[in-house]
Amino acid sequence: MGAGMAQLEGYYFSAALSCTFLVSCLLFSAFSRALREPYMDEIFHLPQAQRYCEGHFSLSQWDPMITTLPGLYLLSVGVVKPASWIFGWSEHVVCSIGMLRFVNLLFSVGNFYLLYLLFRKVQPRHKAASSVQRILSTLTLAVFPTLYFFNFLYYTEAGSMFFTLFAYLMCLYGNHKTSALLGFCGFMFRQTNIIWAVFCAGNVIAQKLTEAWKTELQKKKEERLPPIKGPFSEFRRIFQFLLAYSMSFKNLSMLFLLTWPYLLLVFLFCVFVVVNGGIVIGDRSSHEACLHFPQLFYFFSFTLFFSFPHLLSPSKIRAFLCLVWKRRIQFFMITLVSLFLVWKFTYAHKYLLSDNRHYTFYVWKRVFQRYEIVKYLLVPIYIFAGWSIADSLKSKSIFWNLMFFVCLFTVTVPQKLLEFRYFILPYVIYRLNIPLPPISRLVCELGCYALVNFLTFYVFLNKTFQWPNSQDIQRFMW
Repeated sequence: MGAGMAQLEGYYFSAALSCTFLVSCLLFSAFSRALREPYMDEIFHLPQAQRYCEGHFSLSQWDPMITTLPGLYLLSVGVVKPASWIFGWSEHVVCSIGMLRFVNLLFSVGNFYLLYLLFRKVQPRHKAASSVQRILSTLTLAVFPTLYFFNFLYYTEAGSMFFTLFAYLMCLYGNHKTSALLGFCGFMFRQTNIIWAVFCAGNVIAQKLTEAWKTELQKKKEERLPPIKGPFSEFRRIFQFLLAYSMSFKNLSMLFLLTWPYLLLVFLFCVFVVVNGGIVIGDRSSHEACLHFPQLFYFFSFTLFFSFPHLLSPSKIRAFLCLVWKRRIQFFMITLVSLFLVWKFTYAHKYLLSDNRHYTFYVWKRVFQRYEIVKYLLVPIYIFAGWSIADSLKSKSIFWNLMFFVCLFTVTVPQKLLEFRYFILPYVIYRLNIPLPPISRLVCELGCYALVNFLTFYVFLNKTFQWPNSQDIQRFMW
């Protein structure tokens, strides 16, 4: 029976992957016909990749407007160059815009497979229905609108996702050297991916802390010690446990032996930052780090919007309101702090205010800029979204949650520019780790994603416009 179910799941997976790739190829063809020339950030990425493809690797050939490391270009050359040797294609063909964009389509296939393997590893396999849920969850995340759109352009998103997911998978299987190496590859695509290599190390540490915490609780239960009471008693107990745990040389040496590949990677990253004079290479003026705390609130809203079948329901709202009433002093303090952070730390990047090709331009202009009070009125929604996200992760240990939210904070808050692309990786990591939702919710989620994808592709390909001072065709995109 088990072997039959596994075989059936294999058929489902193959069908889902094949259909997704077929649809993607059709969309890729439509993109290629509509976009004969580089578009948006491709005007930097494609010429640089073509220079690498022609064998020009010197720093004098580097475009100073590019702010990421050359991982995408190096890997693209490694993929397309063998095609010229095997099939005898000319350099003009293998280094063409279409061939380079196709590299991301290949990454999307890899991402589909990695998502499936991660769902199999992260989620427990004890129910017959879970195979369908895993396939549907994989399909849903593979066509997640913000990620799926960039599979068809020569951006770093697909490759960045591939190496980060691969590193996470190897971490979960305990192969930490390979995980750190893949984390380095992810870093070569985007510097901020170092945070997700740290998350992999945090995953290992959280696992060991959870084991020790369970032992500690069992010991206290057997000794029948009176529990610590008070509004922050749980936090005090955890803090005392962490303090005691970190004082043990045996514990620290065990964690070091488990996580040294990640620590080495972090050390190399620190060397890079010192030598480079910062995280960003190239044009630093447009990518300055700042404490943009509302980015965390924007991520909560983004996640609530795209995961609404799992995060938004009458029962969830009722539970939240009951909790607010029960702990009204704590929530009042959280609201005050949130209002202060919105008031003092809201920034509008020059690109956000000037580039009307991005959806974020219209979100900012028509929601946040219309009335000054709107950004404060949204605070209760931010708090609900944050609570709902934390509530959906309650099956994970307190230490895993701590690691995840620290990494989420680190990867979002320093970004001055509000851009949905920056939310893709933390969203996917979050979505992988919530319990498998019922099939009805997954179908609803998949249907909504399909609708959003249809609308965004239709608008991008058909609703073009021109700027007054330019003859170039402009398109709306994420």
